[in-house]
Amino acid sequence: MLPLVYDLRGRTVLVVGAGRVGCRKATAAADAGGRVRLVDPNPVSELSAHPLIDRVVESYSAVHLDGAALAFACAPVEVNATVVADARSRGVWVCDAADATRGDFHLPGVVRRGDLTIAVSTGGAAPALAARITDEVSERYDDTYAEWVRVLAAVRPAVMQAVPDPDERRRLLRGFADPMWLDRIRTAGPDVVLAEMLQRVAAV
Repeated sequence: MLPLVYDLRGRTVLVVGAGRVGCRKATAAADAGGRVRLVDPNPVSELSAHPLIDRVVESYSAVHLDGAALAFACAPVEVNATVVADARSRGVWVCDAADATRGDFHLPGVVRRGDLTIAVSTGGAAPALAARITDEVSERYDDTYAEWVRVLAAVRPAVMQAVPDPDERRRLLRGFADPMWLDRIRTAGPDVVLAEMLQRVAAV
C-alpha cells in the first residue's frame, strides 16, 4: 500500500449507490472539493444538501464514469463488480466499498485539523481497529494544531527568503516544529507566536 494525499478540488468523483456508505463517501469527497456524481435509481431523502453533490436518480451505466477521476462502488455486489470492471477499463481508480481487495484503493480513517490531515489505515484488514485508533488520534490532536500549521505555513516563506544556508533553514524550521510552540500558541495565541517566530528569522 502506498499512502497518498489526493487533491480532489475540481475533479469529478463518481459514487454508485446512495445508501449509508455511499452517502458517507459522497460527502467525504465533496468536503474535499470533489464534484460528486452520486448515482442510484432510488431517491435518497436523508442525504444532506451539498453544493458539490449532483444526484443522478437512475441505474448505473458506464457513461456515468465520463470525466471521473475516482469512482466508489457502494451498491449491491453485482453492480459493484460492473463498476470496478468499467472503471479499470477506463483507467479510473476505483474503490469497492464491500471488499477493499477488489478495488484499487480504500479510504483510511481521517482526522483533519485545518490543513493537518492524519490518516489511519490497516490496509482494509481491520476497519474496526482503524476506527478505534482514529478516535484516539482525534482526541489527541485538538484544534490548536490547525493554528500551528497555519503559523508554520506563514513563517516558512520568510525562512526560505531570508536564510540562504540550507542547514540553517532546516534548523529553524525544525525548531519551529518543537511542541513548545504548540504550548505557546495555547497560552499566547497564534498571532503572537507568528510574530515571535519572524523575529527569530530576522535575527539569523
